[in-house]
Amino acid sequence: MPSTDALPAPVALPDPVALPDGVLLTWYGDDFTGSGAVLEALEFAGLPAVLFLGLPSPALMARFAGKRAVGIAGDARSRDPAWMEAHLPPVFAALRAMGGRVLHYKLCSTFDSAPHVGSIGKAAELGIGDWAPLVVGAPKIGRWQMFGTLFARSPQGVVRLDRHPTMAVHPTTPMHEADVRRHLAGQTDLPVGLVDVLALQAREGGAALAAELAAGARIVAFDVLDQQTLAEAGRVIWARAMERPLFALGSQGLEEALIAHWDLPRPAPRLAGPAGRIAVVSGSCSPDTARQIAAAGAAGFAALRLAAERAVDARGWAEEVARVEAAALAALERGESPLVYTASGPEDAALGRVAAARAAAGLDAVAMTARLSQGLGGILARVVRKAGLTRAAIAGGDTSSHATAELGCVALTAEAAIAPSVPLLTAHFNSGPALELVLKGGQMGDAGLFAQIRDGIRA
Repeated sequence: MPSTDALPAPVALPDPVALPDGVLLTWYGDDFTGSGAVLEALEFAGLPAVLFLGLPSPALMARFAGKRAVGIAGDARSRDPAWMEAHLPPVFAALRAMGGRVLHYKLCSTFDSAPHVGSIGKAAELGIGDWAPLVVGAPKIGRWQMFGTLFARSPQGVVRLDRHPTMAVHPTTPMHEADVRRHLAGQTDLPVGLVDVLALQAREGGAALAAELAAGARIVAFDVLDQQTLAEAGRVIWARAMERPLFALGSQGLEEALIAHWDLPRPAPRLAGPAGRIAVVSGSCSPDTARQIAAAGAAGFAALRLAAERAVDARGWAEEVARVEAAALAALERGESPLVYTASGPEDAALGRVAAARAAAGLDAVAMTARLSQGLGGILARVVRKAGLTRAAIAGGDTSSHATAELGCVALTAEAAIAPSVPLLTAHFNSGPALELVLKGGQMGDAGLFAQIRDGIRA
C-alpha cells in the first residue's frame, strides 16, 4: 500500500450557512430597473422574492406571503433631498416592520447620484443605524471596486467610472469622481471608511471593518474584485447582520455578496421563451441602448422616434404622443414589434434639441425626465392594452420608474433569465391578466437584447 505521508492534508470545507426562517432581507430600490436586478439575484439563487411598486396593503402582502425577501421599487434616484426627507422614512419603517436582517437601500451600480438629485448621502442619513456597509461592485455585470475606486466595463474596455462614456456625460448625474468616498463626501458629512481588496483577499475583512468603525466611520465601503472578495464581503456583513439588523447601501452586488457567502444550492435556470410580438419604449441615451436600437431595427422591429423636445408644450406633446402611439399600433398590425425611443446614444442631436427646448420653457432636467417617462409609459400601457400584448420592455432607469407606474401594476416577480441584470418579470395587477415585463438599465445587455426579449433564450 503506498505511503500517504506526502499527501497534503484534506482541506476543510466550510459548514453550510444556516439561515434564519422568514424574511431574510428587505430592499428599497432608488429606480425600478435596479429594484428588478435585486429581485433577479435573489429569486434565481433560490430565495423567493417579491417587489412591490409602492407601500403594500395587508391584502396585497397576503397575496405574496411566504417570500424570503421583500422589496419596494421607488424613484428616489430622480428626486431631490427634500422629497427624500418626506418620503423615505415611512418606507424604511415599513420595510423594517417586515423583518429581515438587512434593509438594503439599492442604488445603481454606476453610483448615479448628486447632492441635488438622487443623493445617496441623504438616503444614508435617513436610514442609517450605528453604521452601514456599502457594496457597489458586481463583477457579473462588469462593475468592480478597487481601493475605493469604481470601475465599469465600457465599449472602450474597463474604465474608471468618471471616464465612462455614458456616466461622464450623464444628463442628470454626470460622474466626476470615481472614488466612492470622495463622491459621497459631497452628499453627506457621515465619515466613509473602506475595507480594501487586500484585507478581503487575506480574509481579514472582519478586522479591517472593526478598525474602520473604531476610527469613526459610519459608512464602510467594501472593495469587490472577484468571487473571492465578493464572498468575503458577504461573510463579514452577514456576521454583523446576525448580531443586529443592518441598514445597508449598495448595488445588487450586496445580494451577490451575501449569496456568495451563503453558498446556496442553485435551482435549474429558467429561460425565457418566445413571445411573438412585443412593445418596447426607451428613454435611455446610453451608447449601449443605441446599439440595441440599431440591432433591433435590423431584426425586424419598427423603430419609432418620439420627438422629445415637444414635451415642453402640453398640446404639442399630446399630439406627438398620439402620433407615435398610432404608428406603434400600425406596426403591430403589420406583425412588427414597435420600439419607441427618444434618443439614440449620447451624441444624438435630439438631446441638444431637448436641452434647448427645456431651457426656453424654464423646465428643469428632473421635471423634463418625468414628463418624457410618463409619456413613454402612457404609450406603452395603451399599446399593450389595445393590442392584447403579453410581453413588453422599458429601457432606461429613470424611464422605467415613471413608465412602470403608468402601466398600473402593483407587484413584480422574477420568472426567467434573459441577460445579467435583465430578467423577465411578471407584472401583477389588482385585476386583469398579468404582463411579462422587462426593465432594462441603460448600460445592460448585448446589442441583440431586444430581439432576445422578443424571441426568448434557447438553452
